[in-house]
Amino acid sequence: MSPAKVTEFLAPFLERSRWFGGKGRAFAVTGTRELLRLGTAPELVLLLVEVTYHDTGDRDLYQVPLALYDEPQDRLEHALVGRWPAADPGGGPGGGPGGGPGGDSGEDGRPAYDAPNDRVAMAHLLRAFGERPGFVRLPGHELDLDAPGSLFSGEQSNSSVLFGEDSVLKLFRKVTPGENPDITTHRVLTEVGSPHIAQLYGWIEIEDLQLGMLQQFLRTASDGWDLALASVRDLFAEADLHAEEVGGDFASEAARLGTALADVHGQLRVSFPTGELPGASLATAMTARLDAAVAVVPELAEYADAARSLFRAVADLGDVPVQRIHGDLHLGQTLRTVLGWKLVDFEGEPAKPLAERLLPDSPWRDVAGMLRSFDYAPHAVAESMPEEDPDVLHQRGVRADEWARRNRRAFLAAYLGGEPLWPAARALLTAYVIDKAVYECVYEARNRPTWLPIPLAGVARLTTG
Repeated sequence: MSPAKVTEFLAPFLERSRWFGGKGRAFAVTGTRELLRLGTAPELVLLLVEVTYHDTGDRDLYQVPLALYDEPQDRLEHALVGRWPAADPGGGPGGGPGGGPGGDSGEDGRPAYDAPNDRVAMAHLLRAFGERPGFVRLPGHELDLDAPGSLFSGEQSNSSVLFGEDSVLKLFRKVTPGENPDITTHRVLTEVGSPHIAQLYGWIEIEDLQLGMLQQFLRTASDGWDLALASVRDLFAEADLHAEEVGGDFASEAARLGTALADVHGQLRVSFPTGELPGASLATAMTARLDAAVAVVPELAEYADAARSLFRAVADLGDVPVQRIHGDLHLGQTLRTVLGWKLVDFEGEPAKPLAERLLPDSPWRDVAGMLRSFDYAPHAVAESMPEEDPDVLHQRGVRADEWARRNRRAFLAAYLGGEPLWPAARALLTAYVIDKAVYECVYEARNRPTWLPIPLAGVARLTTG
């Protein structure tokens, strides 16, 4: 098939997919490479798609799993990607897929569907863990290779398929050659027996690309963010009770989360290389992010000088210990099960290049992310409850601040194991919390302007005392 046909077939699909990171930018599909074919009726094709952006010339790689059928499938109409054209005599650009085994594509081509939506195609992928090279399995769990698959809805950057009540397969959509920290971190924590993660069962690795990971399905899990919001709603519903008096008080859960994170950080510290970074380089990076943020969010300018002063305190610390961390930790990256809290999604901050996400960092970055999440939860609930009465709004703000303060303290005290926060750690944590809040200000200004006051208030509180 011609390059024009490739673009015509894939570009519209990428543009409308939630996991595509190039929305709003002009791009072209500049190459495809078939990584694997499995099964028949449908034929599952793992396709690697190269995208080049017109403004910078930067390139990204996306994994596009396709289910190719000989006839249209009404049940998959919502997941139709397009018609897969017949192959050119040369097999298409870069040896790309065409009609291939499984039937002639015909004049209009074969219907091609987004494969994670198709349980038949996903069954081919699951069974490959029992028989195909590149489908790596860790010992210790007997996979149910016949479990039916169903796609999780709502995921932003990847596609996850649940297989019965046995396992979950996360397919990475944007891929980069080399190590994926979600796999390598889960592997180490699984092998040391950490109780604070979903156990890794295996992964897909073809050539130098890690394409997906198969892990334990946490059947009893509840989302940490949802539980926190429920606690806040309980508090708001009680006019005369304080946070510690409400039945839905979250502080004990916040403390358990702090203990779990401390345990995970300890396990990662002994399992991955550690090192030190000059405090001056951390401060320089934080200051640069602040300067860039002020250009996007002018309201930050009022607090910029005080924030820079707090960043300079980090420069005075000398060398700062660094290690493997989560990298993008917040309540939405936690699950509460009957056996305790689990941390999920160790990929790091999605916007950062993979090479940067693999670098050791201070564990205080993870702590700061959780502290900011405890600040967000009550104010997010308040934002979702329209109100014009100034007295009600004031009272709600007071209760929100009370909830956030109580849970931040419980989490941090448990993380520290009851020990006091020493001065150098306090300076570093304060800087990381401000750095995170500045990032949130830019995000909200661009995506949810009505929520901008939440992180802006966090910056104000930390910089004005």
